[in-house]
Amino acid sequence: MDLKATIRTIPDYPKPGIMFRDVSTLLGDAGALAEAVRQMSDPYRSSMISRVAGIDARGFILGGAIAVELGAGFVPLRKPGKLPFETHMESYDLEYGSDALHMHVDGVKPGERVLLVDDLIATGGTAEAGAKLLRRGGAEIVAATFLVNLPELGGADRLRAQGIDVLALMDFAGH
Repeated sequence: MDLKATIRTIPDYPKPGIMFRDVSTLLGDAGALAEAVRQMSDPYRSSMISRVAGIDARGFILGGAIAVELGAGFVPLRKPGKLPFETHMESYDLEYGSDALHMHVDGVKPGERVLLVDDLIATGGTAEAGAKLLRRGGAEIVAATFLVNLPELGGADRLRAQGIDVLALMDFAGH
């Protein structure tokens, strides 16, 4: 199955010059979604993953399914004001601004082996913030996995420079 063909590209969104990679079309295709989850899970089946951390919001969809596939728990990394308990917070810069991620202080336990999941990696700021939260909780980040990598923006290389293995199912040129 050509997963790349199931992703819609929207020119000039959210601003002129950006080619937005809309993964909702892949998520809406049952066969493509199942295949993406399988491909994102398979490399980690023997890695003893104890938790999958999904980044708000599409990382929840993929991360929850991957957690089930791997027999692991799921921890949400959320945007501000969404988690009801005490949290750790990490701010980051986006391609178009800034934001923050939160994780419950008990979201991971020291020594847990965690797989970080999101739909897309661009500059890597969001994923880096997620990695910092997980490490603050004492987790070992086994790898980070994404549907889409925008290699020109350097996010995957940014994570690799921090010792995090990165798997992306597909690259898209331009952004």
